[in-house]
Amino acid sequence: MIQETTFTYKPSEHESEKASNSYLMSLVALIAGLPLPIINLLATFFFYLANRKGTYYVRWHCTQALFSQLALLGINSASFWWTVSILFTEERVSNQYFAYIFTVIVFNLLEIISTVYAAVQTRKGKHIQFLFFGNITNLICRP
Repeated sequence: MIQETTFTYKPSEHESEKASNSYLMSLVALIAGLPLPIINLLATFFFYLANRKGTYYVRWHCTQALFSQLALLGINSASFWWTVSILFTEERVSNQYFAYIFTVIVFNLLEIISTVYAAVQTRKGKHIQFLFFGNITNLICRP
C-alpha cells in the first residue's frame, strides 16, 4: 500500500518540512472535518494551491495528499448523505448501511495511518508513494 522509493534529488530540510506539512494538513482537516467530508478536501486543496509553485518535492507530495483526499471525499460523502437520509426521511437503517459505514471507518483508519506514516517519513527526507495515488501523481506532477 505504501512504497518507499528514491527521489530524483535529495530534498533540503526546508523542503522535507513543507512536504510533510501537506500530509499533516490533510490529517488535521480529516479529523476536524470528518462529519463534513468537503472540509478536508478544501483544506488540502488550498495547501496545494499555496505550494503549487514550490519545489518539485513539495509539489509532488502536496499532489499525492490531494489525490488521497479526493478518494476519501467520495466515500465519506456517500456515507454522510446516507446517514442524513436516514435521520431526516423515512429511510430505515439496514444491514447494507452498517456494512458500508464499517467499510468507511476502516478506509478512514487506513488513510489516517498511512498519512501519519507518510508525514513522518517525508519529514525525514524519504520519498513515500501510496499505491495508486503515487502513480497518478507521477503522471501529473513533472519536475
